[in-house]
Amino acid sequence: MSGGDFWCEHAWLGGDRVESGVHCSVTNGRIGSVHIGVPPPPSARRLHGLVLPGLANAHSHAFHRALRSRTQRGSGSFWTWRELMYRAAERLDPGLYHRLARAVYAEMALAGVTVVGEFHYLHHDRGGRPYAEPNAMGLALVEAAAEAGVRLTLLDTCYLSASVDGTPLAEGTQQRFGDGDGQRWAERAEDLHRQAKGRAGVRIGAAVHSVRAVPFEHLGTVAEWAGARHAPLHVHCSEQVTEVEQCLAVHDRTPTALLRDAGVLGPGTTAVHVTHLTGADVRDLTGTATGVCFCPTTERDLGDGIGPAPALLAGNGPFSLGSDSHAVIDLFEEARAVELNERLAGHRRGSITAARLLRSATVDGHRCLGWTDAGQLRAGQRADFVAVDLGSVRTAGGGATAENAVFAASACDVTDVVVDGRVVVEGRRHVTFGDTAAELDAVIREVLR
Repeated sequence: MSGGDFWCEHAWLGGDRVESGVHCSVTNGRIGSVHIGVPPPPSARRLHGLVLPGLANAHSHAFHRALRSRTQRGSGSFWTWRELMYRAAERLDPGLYHRLARAVYAEMALAGVTVVGEFHYLHHDRGGRPYAEPNAMGLALVEAAAEAGVRLTLLDTCYLSASVDGTPLAEGTQQRFGDGDGQRWAERAEDLHRQAKGRAGVRIGAAVHSVRAVPFEHLGTVAEWAGARHAPLHVHCSEQVTEVEQCLAVHDRTPTALLRDAGVLGPGTTAVHVTHLTGADVRDLTGTATGVCFCPTTERDLGDGIGPAPALLAGNGPFSLGSDSHAVIDLFEEARAVELNERLAGHRRGSITAARLLRSATVDGHRCLGWTDAGQLRAGQRADFVAVDLGSVRTAGGGATAENAVFAASACDVTDVVVDGRVVVEGRRHVTFGDTAAELDAVIREVLR
């Protein structure tokens, strides 16, 4: 953690409130005081443009970044895309995974992301053989995030079956995901939790991959493990129509209803995608204060569909955003896509405000990842600052407004990023890696060779 003073030319302080000349004192990585309308003190680091709290990428599969642009040839569906994803997964070992994730997390930092939720299910060696260190792959991600300068919530994912009916994992890559049963998953997750305890910038959460991948009788084990540790619990839910149809055929319930009956839903849980919901599903989610996470750039890339954002925003749970498969890494794009998709679906503009979408990208994202002390520029919060250029060809003329950030800015407009009081990005360059693009190119070539 670090200290010092930061002076923001303009700062978004929540809602429609943007103030100029905002001075934040920082001690031990936290904001000590906020003063508005003051000139820059001589000792303060100046952040120009519009300064936002740190952005939270609530749903990531780091190794999917290797697929960018390579899955765009031909046609198909989520299921054909998945076969290409499996090929990339088969190539990874702890060392290569560390290098790839470190470069991906550095790319996130350049985009203004200060915390990432990594939905981690690539646990074991080829053929499902445990590594000598059973959590070697998870620990590689922990080290990668630390070196890239971002906080990490590692969502250790239970993955036990190949389909909703409990079919065993397929031969090949799927074997690397599984622990055999819920109890063995919990034992390995507990070991990871123990090893990460006390490490700055890291939290261990849990995940149910989906109702396809975790049979009903094991869902409660994962939920109980997370609940006993007050750890975030995430789950892919109703992402594809086929998943919903299979769940209805086997269990006579939708995926959301199955998760409800297993005790998975609740304030500590985030349901990811939730694209194909019934009215009862929406009521189950909002009535239990379950959070949701939309990943619009992936959902459109895979042809999944458009989820019911306005209905879910009416609930009390956090509404967060993620870049998922990393078709792009740009939380501004994810935010505006929620509203723009709604315009396409409903033939109406202005259902969700820019300020509400910024809240999703900041405080709600941090909340669903277990960081309730981050995502706002106020005293006591973690000292995360993201400076957005207001003079680029995208933002020029738009002013210091939430609307300019959400509907005009992109990741490449982020100029400076501070995480826990430490400068991670300065002048659009990562202070540790410098040429992040070259590192991404080199490691992805190695993954796919």
